[in-house]
Parts: sequence; C-alpha cells; structure tokens
Amino acid sequence: MSSQNHHVLILGCGRSGTSIFGEFFQHLSTYTYYSEPAYADLKQYDYSQPVAIKVPTESNHFLPTKGLSFPLADLLQTIPKPLTIFWQIRHPLDTICSLKVGIAKNWGHHPRPLDWQDWLGKPLIEKCAHHWNYLNTVGYEKVADLVEISKFEDAVLKTETFANRICQLVDVDAKRESENIAAWCNRVQNTNNTKFVEAMTSRPYSTKDHKVKVGRWRENLTIAEIEQVWLIVRGTAKQFGYTI
Repeated sequence: MSSQNHHVLILGCGRSGTSIFGEFFQHLSTYTYYSEPAYADLKQYDYSQPVAIKVPTESNHFLPTKGLSFPLADLLQTIPKPLTIFWQIRHPLDTICSLKVGIAKNWGHHPRPLDWQDWLGKPLIEKCAHHWNYLNTVGYEKVADLVEISKFEDAVLKTETFANRICQLVDVDAKRESENIAAWCNRVQNTNNTKFVEAMTSRPYSTKDHKVKVGRWRENLTIAEIEQVWLIVRGTAKQFGYTI
C-alpha cells in the first residue's frame, strides 16, 4: 500500500449504525468506500489504496461462515493487511425498533438466522429481537478476537471523540482530514434536525415515530413489549454493556 491507512471492514447487525459509520470513510480523502457489495466483488478490488467495506453480502459459490454473510477465512486472505475490522453494536431495544421495517418485508435483513423460518409465526418484535441476538452471538463470536467494538451511541452522542478514535485505530491523520471529519460529525445527530443527513442505504428503513435515536425504545415500545423482547436479548445485551 502506498499509504499506511488500514483497510477497513465494518460488520454488525443491520440498523445498528453500520451505514452512517461506513460513510465516515466515504468522507475521508484517502479511502474508497463500498457499501454492502456482493462478496465476489471483493476479489476484484484494487487494494493498493485504502478500502473500506461495509457488510459484504452473500455471493453464489462462496459458502458463508455461520452467522456471517461471507466465508471468513477466505476474506482474511482476500483483503491485505493492515486490516482493521469493526463490529458495530447498538442497544438491542433501539435496534429492534429500527429493524421492524426490514424484518416485516420477508425478513429483509441479512444474514438471516439459520432458523428464521421457524420464527415467521411469532410477533414482529420477537423476530427483530431474535435477529439482533443471533447476529450478536453467532456472528460476533466468529470474529470476536479480530474486531474492534464500535458503538452506535458513541457515534451519535460523542461524535468527535468517536471519529478521532477511529482515525487512531486505522492510522488516519485526523489533522490532515479535519475538514472532512468535521463534515461527517456535523451530519450525525441524535434528532432529525436541520443538520442531520441520514446514511443513503438507511433511508428506505426510516420512520418518523421517534424524536431521538438513542433511547428511541422509550418512545416506541410498551412495557409489555420491552419485557417480551428483553427475555430474548438480555444475556447478549449484558455482555455488551446494555441494560434497561
């Protein structure tokens, strides 16, 4: 590589902020950014300059690792080092609220849990809870010793600190990229105000039934619904430091 900036791979459950995080690298002058490319496409990329990839999707002839959408061992041979992999995580209750649009459309978020069809008769919020829990147990466990944890809440509420940490981890000169970083930080908001610019791939899943993004579950879920889904996610939530 002509630059020492790391290649970047962003993984995690859908609606956890992977899109807006991915677009951070789209703002940086040294990166080429690919959002949800077919895994087969990774074989064709030019890695002589820094590349950031958000959640590759399944491709024929590439058997995915359980809990992921791609074959992990093959990917680690495909993307050259230095490579930094991030696992993006968001409070399960907020994610459940945000997943509903996609899960309601034939379980449109991927990778689907292996047993997703067994859950089709269950309430929508339980399906969303199962999806979050599956990705953050089965999927996460496959890469746990390879990844840096990045939290949606930090990106939204501590945006500049979050951005500077990411730059340190991937060897980006934050001073040199200060204007580009500031442009990204300016658009990442906790409310739908005039500064907020939503990530492109998130727009089809957006709803206007909440005022804030962090803690939206308090606006969207009843006490009964919270109790209903917390039984599914509480163990995993605790491991990532999330409570109610």
